[in-house]
Amino acid sequence: MPTESLRFPRGVVASPHHVASSAGAAVLRSGGNAVDAAVAANLVLGVVTPYHCGPGGDLFAIVVADGEVAAYASNGGAPAGATPQQIAEAAGSEEMPATGVLPVTVPGAVAGWFELLDRHGSMRFGDVARDAIDLARDGFVVSGHAAEHFRAPRERYADQQEWQERFGDLERGDRLMQPEMARTIEVISAEGPGAVYGGVIGQAIVETLQAGGSAMTLEDLRDHECREVTPLRGRFGDVEVCELPPPTQGVTALTALGLYDRLRAGTATAVDDLHLQIEAVRAALADREEHVTDPDHMRATSAALLDDERLDDIAASVDPERTSSWPPARPAPGGTAYLCAADRDGTAISLIQSNYMGFGSGVVVPGWGINLQNRGAAFSLDPDHVNVIAPGKRTLHTLIPGLVLRDGEPWLVFGTMGGDGQPQIHLQVLRRLLLEGAGLAEALDAPRFVVSPADGAVVLEDRFEAETVDALRDRGHDLTLLGDYEHVMGHAHAIELAEDDLVAAADPRSEGAALGW
Repeated sequence: MPTESLRFPRGVVASPHHVASSAGAAVLRSGGNAVDAAVAANLVLGVVTPYHCGPGGDLFAIVVADGEVAAYASNGGAPAGATPQQIAEAAGSEEMPATGVLPVTVPGAVAGWFELLDRHGSMRFGDVARDAIDLARDGFVVSGHAAEHFRAPRERYADQQEWQERFGDLERGDRLMQPEMARTIEVISAEGPGAVYGGVIGQAIVETLQAGGSAMTLEDLRDHECREVTPLRGRFGDVEVCELPPPTQGVTALTALGLYDRLRAGTATAVDDLHLQIEAVRAALADREEHVTDPDHMRATSAALLDDERLDDIAASVDPERTSSWPPARPAPGGTAYLCAADRDGTAISLIQSNYMGFGSGVVVPGWGINLQNRGAAFSLDPDHVNVIAPGKRTLHTLIPGLVLRDGEPWLVFGTMGGDGQPQIHLQVLRRLLLEGAGLAEALDAPRFVVSPADGAVVLEDRFEAETVDALRDRGHDLTLLGDYEHVMGHAHAIELAEDDLVAAADPRSEGAALGW
């Protein structure tokens, strides 16, 4: 049975680690608002889940404040000197590398934290950073859940000495102390984001990257800014779903939702419905591969991709009885942290932050303990591909915080980690909530599927009925059953902005919690 959704009269934070949620709840109790609490929780997540996020990654957020919706994208671009030729020569390969210095793009998280606090917070960065600094300096005990994340990438980062020295031998029960990270957060607290974007930390980042052959310069860091963007909006049932625009895959989530909304009217059985969910996702992921990148480099606008007639045509091409032949796409695996927070004064935030593939590039900045993201691994070196790397270009991004409006008013902040799975999980969670009438905890607990964009193969948690699985195979689906609750199915969290209380739940697949007062 799923844990019951929790109700909070004053404020709540839901995140993938209970210690981070606790830090956010403490900020709420001390008088901070939801944005203050979210930044505090995010900073702690960078310490206790360095395999998901931290100051070396990117950040996206949607904020509800004073009755208005605002959205922020703090994702960095490729170095100004990065071209397919430069990367190929430095890598000695025609394929974009996944680890090392070459896929490192400008980290946007620090700029994002300060922008959120400046625009919507009520506390200073140094005040919300105290728990993160203490945890980094004093350490914490590695759980069994965390030990899996430290153990899994050891071979991937075998040639990254700094990473191996810090994380390579960690096991359950060990105490992880990160004095360099404590120093990093203290310097950022004292000097502001300039410490990273041109200051002493930025200089160390550039020196580390250039030593390995990266084209990154201090000017690349100085040029970064957190951008306020206009969310995309799409209908699903009787609600309006807000997602971030490209280069995120928010348009992919709205495509999947829009296609399924058109297809579901003809479903007679649970198998029909699940088949059409999968087909809607496969079509949306194929669309992502063809179109989504830095909006300055896209061949079609988001409005054109979400045009009603276009979605009608795609939906009409779906076979209700058999799998369709959607073109393959490149997978975009993830290792992200999603969190949300809300307070009784009407401020709410949906925030997602990531190193990309777990610890990211595997490159750790000496003396500062920052794991640098490998978001550039999503770029292509094919000059004809829409997401080919180019100077300053921002790559296709998997991170998508979500917001749902009901009758024009904010109703739900929600999201998940999971790379390719994020738009798929958005669909599945919203379907459970809106079409089945599930509560938050029940919707997050329910079994999920994830489709691979590479070949359309589907992995499912083994709590689906055996008859359903057999019937999907009969329709041509390539299925693999996993365990009951799998990390690959994401860590989704949600807060319902109810009229009286705030209703919240955290994903049972994580070691998180919804905490508040």
